Amino acid sequence: MKQGIYHGISNDEYHGGPGISKSQLDDIAISPAIYQWRKLAPVDNEKTKSLDMGTALHCLLLEPDEFDKRFIVAPEFNRRTNSGKAEEAEFILQCVGLKMTVMSSDEGRKLKLMRESVFAHPGARWLLEQEGDSEASIYWTDPETGELCRSRPDRMLRNHHFIVDVKKVADMQRFSRHIEEFRYHVQEAMYCDGYKIINGVAPRFAFLAVSESIDCGRYPVRLFVLDDDDHDAGYRIYRRDLQTFHQAKISNEWGLGFEMIQRPAWARNRDE
Repeated sequence: MKQGIYHGISNDEYHGGPGISKSQLDDIAISPAIYQWRKLAPVDNEKTKSLDMGTALHCLLLEPDEFDKRFIVAPEFNRRTNSGKAEEAEFILQCVGLKMTVMSSDEGRKLKLMRESVFAHPGARWLLEQEGDSEASIYWTDPETGELCRSRPDRMLRNHHFIVDVKKVADMQRFSRHIEEFRYHVQEAMYCDGYKIINGVAPRFAFLAVSESIDCGRYPVRLFVLDDDDHDAGYRIYRRDLQTFHQAKISNEWGLGFEMIQRPAWARNRDE
């Protein structure tokens, strides 16, 4: 892949294509052997067909024209009656072979409310209504290692040098912990680095967090901008992991993947 921003690359093509991504650097951070394992381990496709509410929310917010091509919202069936059960069975049979994800009526209702909650937030609405590109793929050659890197921002605003990343969260109060747990600060640093290399300008970056849990009857929506110190920490980790990947690749030494583990701190403290 040449450096640049590509449109029309499917999610499967992106994830199966060339270049090192942030999620792969997450594996490298555990050990290069885990990176190799994920590339080679078989995938149980039957287990990946179930509804992912986060994927559905991303599609509805970022690619609304694609939603009806990828998802089917079932009508409401009265499962307490034989006729209702028969109607549901017939509906499911009709959906077989369509290669679309089927959502229950309640899931569809919840998803619609979550979308409306997002557009009720002034900043979120502004970001989603600006001219921009959703699910475009960025490829760049890292100047230091020469490695091909890639990212797939949820949305990039064309006229504002702004990246928006949508996160579905179970509990909004835990989002700061998710930054550490899922290395969102590393994601931000890597995405911004690639954008700057391609466009010559460092972008602004915001997390659009949408809760799937109700709080006082509403689905909370928040916009978060990462603290500068945490962005810098994410950048250092991103550079460290990319260097680890580069060294493993050029030496073809990926290790065996042994990891040190300890009992929980509460158990160790109990022994003292």
